[in-house]
Amino acid sequence: MAKRDFYEVLGVAKTASADEVKKAYRKLAMKHHPDRNPDDKSAEEKFKEANEAYEVLSDEDKRAAYDRHGHAGVDPNMGGGGAGAGNFSDMFGDVFGDIFGGGGPGGQQRSNRGSDLRYTLELDLEEAVRGTKVQIRVPTLVGCDICDGSGAKKGTSAETCRTCAGTGQVRVQQGFFSMAQTCPTCRGRGKVIKDPCTACHGQGRVEKSKTLEVKIPAGVDTGDRIRLAGEGEAGANGGPTGDLYVQVSVRQHKIFERDGADLYCEMPISFADAALGGELEVPTLDGRVKLKIPEGTQTGKLFRLRGKGVAPVRGGGTGDLLCRVSVETPVHLSKRQKELLREFQTEMDGEGSKHSPRKSSWFESVVNLFGDK
Repeated sequence: MAKRDFYEVLGVAKTASADEVKKAYRKLAMKHHPDRNPDDKSAEEKFKEANEAYEVLSDEDKRAAYDRHGHAGVDPNMGGGGAGAGNFSDMFGDVFGDIFGGGGPGGQQRSNRGSDLRYTLELDLEEAVRGTKVQIRVPTLVGCDICDGSGAKKGTSAETCRTCAGTGQVRVQQGFFSMAQTCPTCRGRGKVIKDPCTACHGQGRVEKSKTLEVKIPAGVDTGDRIRLAGEGEAGANGGPTGDLYVQVSVRQHKIFERDGADLYCEMPISFADAALGGELEVPTLDGRVKLKIPEGTQTGKLFRLRGKGVAPVRGGGTGDLLCRVSVETPVHLSKRQKELLREFQTEMDGEGSKHSPRKSSWFESVVNLFGDK
């Protein structure tokens, strides 16, 4: 059966760059890889076809010969360069080395980025709203000062692993395919430390606690994160340091509850203040303010104080403070107070529903519900 055009196999144009060719091959190889498609002969054939196309189009000389003469230009039986299977493992490792954790070329030791860390920081509401600076102490892994992060005893150095020749990988032949696996001797590092550092035991990193000053912007809330670049764990084998994420958690406040940009508080007032009205002092995060209470204020009434809420860290304007009234029933009454209340109650009952419209309406609903007369 005639072979398909290599550009058609990879789904790229003849003008495609080397990176585009590699990207297209990688996508096809991952899709049709035999490990992902066991007992699927069709997928295996497509995988082989993609391998052959990529081996030609990824090589400048072979690609040029293919462009001039087609398949004949790279057919070893016709004097071409050929797409032999002998270079397949090198090509496969080049494309997928970053997936399977391969070591670098030339015996270079593979370095890994350090892990990111998370620190939960508890703040008072006032600190979260106004912003602040705090010091935190974070346990982390840092580069060993004794061996400068090499893991080898001072005055010595790590040796290139003889098993993998410093690549961090070994090749395992499985029929037609040659797969890369982490070297069992050096565990993918590419280096072997025969005389390890006594301080870090050959790891190149030691656990320490460091103190950091964190600037908290005004308006943060529970769930917000602050990223401190490079303050995470040190990378292995000289790799870059990870980041530290400070997770904000705002403590419960005694008076206020926050909902986005708004603050809420419950304001208990006396029976007399609710009935007669007046002017009361209300707490805010900026101090006390005067609030006028009209006559006949009921429990649950909300009073809004504009601009007395929170300016969110992401913008959007300052919120409001909403005060919810809660009329408090007097307790521990004296004999005289009880007498006065009974007199007051008698006068109230004598004037019908004039002073308690909600109460009268409720009782009327009860009568209608049960059909009382």
